[in-house]
Amino acid sequence: MRYDLVIFDNDGVLVDSEPISNRLLAAYLTEVGHPTTYEDSLRDYMGAAMHRVHDLVQERTGQRLPADFDEVFHGRVFAAFERELKPVPGAVDVLGKLAADEVPYCVASSGSHERIRVGHRKTGLDRWFDDGRIFSSQDVGRGKPAPDLFLHAAERMGVEPERCVVVEDSPLGVQAAISAGMDVYGFTAMTPADRLTGATRLFSHMSDLADLLV
Repeated sequence: MRYDLVIFDNDGVLVDSEPISNRLLAAYLTEVGHPTTYEDSLRDYMGAAMHRVHDLVQERTGQRLPADFDEVFHGRVFAAFERELKPVPGAVDVLGKLAADEVPYCVASSGSHERIRVGHRKTGLDRWFDDGRIFSSQDVGRGKPAPDLFLHAAERMGVEPERCVVVEDSPLGVQAAISAGMDVYGFTAMTPADRLTGATRLFSHMSDLADLLV
C-alpha cells in the first residue's frame, strides 16, 4: 500500500539515542534514590514522554522526583548527544528515497522540540525536517500510548489517519498508532518483535523500510 503520509518516531528510529538516554535516565533515577537498571528504563520508559517517568515513580514510591529533574536530565542527555549521537543506519537513505518520490513524511516524537532539534542538528538530519514536519508530545499534552500526537501530526499534514503509516520501535508507540487508526511498522533493532504486538509489519533494518513502503 502506498501511504499518503509516513510518520516517523524519532528516538531509536531516526537517531540512535535510545541507548544513550536510557543509560543516563537509569543512572539519574538511581542517583536520586530510585534504583533503576538500563533494562528497567527500556522496559518502562522507552518511547514515553517525561511525564510518564514522574507518574510511575510517584505511583510506585509515593515520592516526587526533584523539581529540576527534567532540566538536569536533559542537560546530561544533550551533552552526551554532542559526544555520541549518530543517525540510525539507513535512515538517511530512507528519507532521501521518500523525498525523491515526493512521499510526504514527518516526525512525531515523545521528546521535546528542543531534544528533537538537538539530535537532528548533531546527526545532520535537520536538512530533512523543517519546522512544519516536526511534532512533539509538547504540542498535545498527552504522550504515547495516547493517540493524540499521531492524530495531531496527521491533521497538521492534511492526511486522514487511515492513509498514514507510523514507523515505531517502542510498545507505547505501537499502541498509540493503533489507537489512532493508523498502520504501524515495528522496527525491531532494539525491541524484540514479540513486544511490538499489533504492528502491521515488522522489520529489523532501516534500509529495508523503503521497499516496505512501496
